Amino acid sequence: MMELEAIIDHVEQRCESQGKRLTPKRKLVLRALVDANRALSAYELIEYCQQHFAENIQAMSVYRILDFLEQQNLAHKLHTSNKYIVCAHILTASGEGIHQFFICSECSKISEKIIEPEIISGLQLHAKQEGFTVDKPQLEINCLCDHCSQSATLK
Repeated sequence: MMELEAIIDHVEQRCESQGKRLTPKRKLVLRALVDANRALSAYELIEYCQQHFAENIQAMSVYRILDFLEQQNLAHKLHTSNKYIVCAHILTASGEGIHQFFICSECSKISEKIIEPEIISGLQLHAKQEGFTVDKPQLEINCLCDHCSQSATLK
């Protein structure tokens, strides 16, 4: 992954080009998500900012900032764990679309992919046939990463 400051500079330019502002507090939370390189809850973000950047930030601010980052496709909320992760496509425009997350249930490693539209259409059709309407099509799949899977086999 690119250097932290290069990512922040890129995001700042992207926000400016869209008429949005990456305020110092927004930069702080984004910096924490990128630097942590793992999913964090809002309160874990507060703690991370204190420990790693010696910065205090209020919970209410963190939630507003996370909403902004989600709206700008810079971060994603993992609904199963109520944690946030920086978008794997933060340096490209391809962060838009339906996201699929493979989450290791052992080590919490996360891999993000954009789902093909026809897969989502199929899921929406199946839901409709069963009397449901898909509200949030983001997929979070619990699994074992190769490393944890191999470790489990060796035990």
